[in-house]
Amino acid sequence: MNNLAEMAAALKNSTRVALFSHVSPDGDCIGSMLALGIALRTLGKEVYYYNPDPVPHNLAFLPETERISAKLPNPWPEVLLFVDCADLGRVKLKQEDLPASATVLNLDHHISNESFGKINVIDPQASASGEIAFALISELGVELDQAMATNLYTAIVTDTGSFQYSNTTAQTHRLIANLIEKGIDFGNVHHHVFDQKPLAQVKLLQRALASLEILDEGQLAVMTLTLADFKESGAEESLTEGLVNHGRTIAGVEVAALLREIAPAEIRVGLRSNLWLNVNEMASKFGGGGHKRAAGCTLHQPLAEAKKNLIEAIREGLGRGRVG
Repeated sequence: MNNLAEMAAALKNSTRVALFSHVSPDGDCIGSMLALGIALRTLGKEVYYYNPDPVPHNLAFLPETERISAKLPNPWPEVLLFVDCADLGRVKLKQEDLPASATVLNLDHHISNESFGKINVIDPQASASGEIAFALISELGVELDQAMATNLYTAIVTDTGSFQYSNTTAQTHRLIANLIEKGIDFGNVHHHVFDQKPLAQVKLLQRALASLEILDEGQLAVMTLTLADFKESGAEESLTEGLVNHGRTIAGVEVAALLREIAPAEIRVGLRSNLWLNVNEMASKFGGGGHKRAAGCTLHQPLAEAKKNLIEAIREGLGRGRVG
């Protein structure tokens, strides 16, 4: 990977590092960030973890999650490492928010990444940022321990849908074999990540399914969650993780969308496609991005308007038809 050695050198030469992961955190951004942080702490670095949102309940078991803060570091370290963030907006930051003297590092696998770092290590072919974090830890000369391996396994297993998605490669499985050899309890990981759902999440799913609309001759599934849905179910926004896939699994559906009303004019959108539609293109129309089969964006408009505009963009993509 280009710039991997340069990124490792910048980290080795630092004394204090802040690691950042994106809003609505998932297993990849949290697991990759924590694995890298543990590796840096073994090198004697002072490490600060930042995420603007709470850690989802199903990831709270991961080693060192208790160290993640929703407060920006003060004072700022000399090196800032952004993990799994396609742009600074994913961390609710702008370039001018960062100290000019800081070295900004950008590690990611999203095709939509804006290369905003001084040093960028971006590999859209990687199944997860966890694969790149694994490579960086090796470049740092740090031997993986069980805590790092558990975090990296979680990063990869979540972003590959338990190795079901098309981003899974032979290299992915080779990396996973190395992690399992470190003695991780992958059964326990699966239990926490996939099998334990709070009642509030089930109630939220019930509301999402009640809103389900099947459009465009069965190709498009749309679900919405309002502020009232969150309040009445007692669910936090983090509990929406994975709900969009219930629309994607309906026979005949090519693309599923889940719109979450976070504020009266702040609508977060998750998009998933099955076989051919590039949802990254849909998300990019609204300032978002991600991958061809999984992407997201935020629309700053009322829910009804956001839904109308999103459906129009998806219909345009569906109307062009499958290419290749």
